[in-house]
Amino acid sequence: MVERFVAYLRVSTARQGQSGLGLEAQRSAIAGYLSAAARELLDEFVEVESGKNADRPQLAAAFQACRLTGARLLIAKLDRLSRDAGFLLGLEKAGVEFVAVDMPHANRLTIGIMAVVADEERRMISARTKAALAAAKARGTVLGGYRGGPNVDNRLGTAAAMRRADAFAERVGPTIEAMQAQGLSLGAIAEQLNERQIRTARGGRWAAMSVKRVIERRAAH
Repeated sequence: MVERFVAYLRVSTARQGQSGLGLEAQRSAIAGYLSAAARELLDEFVEVESGKNADRPQLAAAFQACRLTGARLLIAKLDRLSRDAGFLLGLEKAGVEFVAVDMPHANRLTIGIMAVVADEERRMISARTKAALAAAKARGTVLGGYRGGPNVDNRLGTAAAMRRADAFAERVGPTIEAMQAQGLSLGAIAEQLNERQIRTARGGRWAAMSVKRVIERRAAH
């Protein structure tokens, strides 16, 4: 099975960006990692920005490419993302897995740290909830309600599906609109999306009709 990656390179100063210093070393490290069998580079994003600044549009674009293609983010060094540990933990919220060439197992460590933190938060929330319920009971508040089982509202599931479809349309919509601006037909757009290995909302291949649905969904909002 081929592992797919989206590369992200960052330099801290405009001078480094213009000269290529720093970028060349990162590209070399990434190329070395990709030289192993069954590894494919889908795209590359380059940012000129300080590691202390979390507002990085090229990193956001790289995240978007990873989400659309199911690829993993590939960086030469862990500090190319950020020197801020809190920001690194925020990668989990982006829903993107990453690999750092200099520390290939760092992603597992990050997830482990987050799991510990999440577990501690759950424990604290549970303890606070139990304390609040005990206090309410002591005040004579009647706790609980109907115990015959949950009342299921099927509309909630439908609404959730609609929200997911809307969110997907917002992610892939700009890419489709850019292709439309080039005069491509729905079928041609579907072919381009498939060639770029961008998946549909259900993880399948694109067809003219699925492209049309995304366009119509965006137009309706």
